[in-house]
Amino acid sequence: MDWERVLAWVGAYERAWRAPGVDALAGIFSPDASYRQAPYLEPVVGLAAIGRMWEAERAGPDEEFQLTSSPVALEGDTAVVRVEVRYGGSVPQEYRDLWVIRFAPDGTCRAFEEWPFWPDKDYRAAPG
Repeated sequence: MDWERVLAWVGAYERAWRAPGVDALAGIFSPDASYRQAPYLEPVVGLAAIGRMWEAERAGPDEEFQLTSSPVALEGDTAVVRVEVRYGGSVPQEYRDLWVIRFAPDGTCRAFEEWPFWPDKDYRAAPG
């Protein structure tokens, strides 16, 4: 894996999020891929389950947002990418995220893990 392929995958992910339906997922995730939405959540496993999760999470393919990304680390088949997403619409919101992406030999993702953070949310454990 190299940075050119990783960043091309990030672009394909964004295009898939913007596309109607979930058919594009087969081009970016392996059939048995796992998708963990946060470090301590159980992963969603398999294309069909990831597709159901995507449809439940997004407002739709016409959702107004801007995604920017920058590389952080790459070793072997695993990449870490810093992502910032800004949603428009009547209630603007944003978050920053680290994506840990483990690739299969064919360049699809076999394991995806997000570390999302939102502004004005505490990043520390609650006291006591």
